[in-house]
Amino acid sequence: MAKIVFIGAGSLEFSRKLMLDILSFPALRDAQFELVDVDPKRLDYARRVAERIVQEANLPATVHATLDRREALAGADYVLIMILSGGIEVIRQDIEIPMKYGVDQCIGDTLGPGGVFRALRTIPVILDIARDMEELCPEATILNYTNPMPMICWALEEATAIKYVGLCHSVQGTARQLAEALEVPYREVSYWVAGINHQAWFLEFQWQGNDAYPLLRERINYPEFYGKETTRVEMFKHLGYFVTESSGHNSEYNPWFRKRKDLLAKYTPGGAWNGESGFVLKLYGADRADYEQKLERIASGQEPLDFTRSDEYGSYIINALEGEEITRINGNVKNQHLITNLPYGCCVEVPCLVDRQGIHPCYVGDLPPQLAALNRTNVNVEELAVQAVLRRDRDMAYYAVALDPLTSAVLSLEEIRQMVDEMFEAERDWLSIYG
Repeated sequence: MAKIVFIGAGSLEFSRKLMLDILSFPALRDAQFELVDVDPKRLDYARRVAERIVQEANLPATVHATLDRREALAGADYVLIMILSGGIEVIRQDIEIPMKYGVDQCIGDTLGPGGVFRALRTIPVILDIARDMEELCPEATILNYTNPMPMICWALEEATAIKYVGLCHSVQGTARQLAEALEVPYREVSYWVAGINHQAWFLEFQWQGNDAYPLLRERINYPEFYGKETTRVEMFKHLGYFVTESSGHNSEYNPWFRKRKDLLAKYTPGGAWNGESGFVLKLYGADRADYEQKLERIASGQEPLDFTRSDEYGSYIINALEGEEITRINGNVKNQHLITNLPYGCCVEVPCLVDRQGIHPCYVGDLPPQLAALNRTNVNVEELAVQAVLRRDRDMAYYAVALDPLTSAVLSLEEIRQMVDEMFEAERDWLSIYG
């Protein structure tokens, strides 16, 4: 049986979905689940829900919950990481301090001041997990779902010997959105996507084997589509290819949409994931006021479970690595001449084939030059942020923020230094290793 560890199991919406997915495969129905979290209350919810899943599905899988990470990792085969280092108050500092300086973020978890500081807090924790794995389960594979995805995967590559892949749902999620925009069945579309996480590109998008981009160009200005994905549609119109992840995220990764109030009003009209200022605070804050009551309803059986397998890649990967059906995913991996006009060694998101022998990234070649050029502006920030963590170098963190496309479009170098110093001071309880 496969031993599968969930670290951050208290992220219950996500851990529940992944567990249901895993157990939907016949070869994984006797899996041994180890649930780990630092919050005893949230961990108990996760345990109760997991036990409910196993019982209702009448499966031989087992569930064990513990606050002791090392206990859970001993002999593990797969480690799924879905952690949030710090709570809503530290995330608030990531958003509100830059906002005071005029740097308006929507999510702030992947790039920009928020992404860099989340990396400073999160990567050391994940490297500690990986070092425990090197001792306790050296052949296990990390399936990372935590942001900032490229920085975390890059740091794992640089600092550990553990096998890993970074996973996101933005590729398959965007493919579903595009199929809906064309009003065609999702099963009839196919695609080839590559770039970096949250900024990968649909290099090919086909319906029934034919190029579907001409159809998509006819639909992009429809109000029901443009109004939900404003900045992504603008990028498509001007750059020629559709980008993954939501408009709320993508509006932050470039200098075009968020540097002036008139542009914010025009291109980030709000709504879920469409660029609303500080939307992440709603996501983790007021919009979750009744979240604990919902957890109790699920744990106690008052709400039904949905056993439909989701599009998340994790379960398909584990099933393939266990020797069952070969699958193709888009994974975040080291760029070893995969995308030839992005820097060697950076983290790229490319198609990967998965079988019993492992995860095999696919060769892509050159991206269209305008897409690679935009990706490189993000890769610069990622590289500097990773080095800030590995060297414990506060100045390197400043350089990362200074080269961020949005921040540098708004602030001077002196203003950026002041903002970064203020963020370090506000978050000092989480960032003491940087002096």
